[in-house]
Amino acid sequence: MNEPTSLASWTRALRKQLDAIGLDSAALCLQAGLDPLRVEESNAQFPLSATNALWQLAVQASGDPAIGLRVARFVSPSTFHSLGYALIASENLREVFERIVRYHQASDALTPTLSRENGRYVLRLQATDDYPAPAAEAIDAFAAIYVRTCRNRLGPDYAPLAVRLTRARPQDPKPWLTVFRSPIHFDAEQDSLEFACADFDCHLDDASPQDASPEMLQPLTWERRVGDAIERCLPRGVPSADEVAEVMRLSLRNLQRHLADEGCRFDALLDQCQQNLALQYLNDPDLPLSEIGHRLGFADAGTFIRAFKRWTGISPGQYRNNLA
Repeated sequence: MNEPTSLASWTRALRKQLDAIGLDSAALCLQAGLDPLRVEESNAQFPLSATNALWQLAVQASGDPAIGLRVARFVSPSTFHSLGYALIASENLREVFERIVRYHQASDALTPTLSRENGRYVLRLQATDDYPAPAAEAIDAFAAIYVRTCRNRLGPDYAPLAVRLTRARPQDPKPWLTVFRSPIHFDAEQDSLEFACADFDCHLDDASPQDASPEMLQPLTWERRVGDAIERCLPRGVPSADEVAEVMRLSLRNLQRHLADEGCRFDALLDQCQQNLALQYLNDPDLPLSEIGHRLGFADAGTFIRAFKRWTGISPGQYRNNLA
């Protein structure tokens, strides 16, 4: 039986976390039996045994058993074409997760399922029979990015009803409680997330600023501040970190430190800002692709189209057709 594989996208995200805390991610990849150069290939896949070995080495080198939760910060919807498409093509979170289940590509050793049970939706992450299970840290990362997906659409204070993880209860569960903000059951029979039906079935366009609770009106994070500065700079061309730091009246070192403290990198944030704006602009059918590309800092429409395909797996024209 062929060994299961996992997408290099997760390995890239793990490398970014390791680099951010000053570890040699390339050396750890080699030690795990992974080619660091192939990690950068968009559709590359690696044997699950080597990927699991890298997670184990990452925990040992960092001394951080919760490293999977940190890695999720380096994952955006564009990291996986299926997730990017699910977010732009769905009217509610139920549809988002139905598409995630249908087009799941993160690892062929993991099968997600979504069901409605006892007044709640349950997303299960089922390890494939006869295959070794993905590393517990990888499951942490999967669960964290799925919850973050919900927060991107429903607000920063959103929390699932419950999180169940097969991993053994850690000595310090605080990082998991901080990320998920919900009851967590370790040593569970199956990895799963439970969500309220009302949250999953509500239309994603229903939320409005006047409905925001006082708890949601929190000071801007550095990720948001830098993102706002990037968006102001984009019509003049794709800005460098130096240029954004100058606009914000910060040194480059301070800007990078503030982002690193929140588990974010400038290049990933720039990419995410361009993607978010692209989705907004494409909702206007009268706005030419060349103008959208200019607003996003691209030299021409062709460059924008290639970037959009990288983000979502479809062209801007296909996206507009889906909206129609």
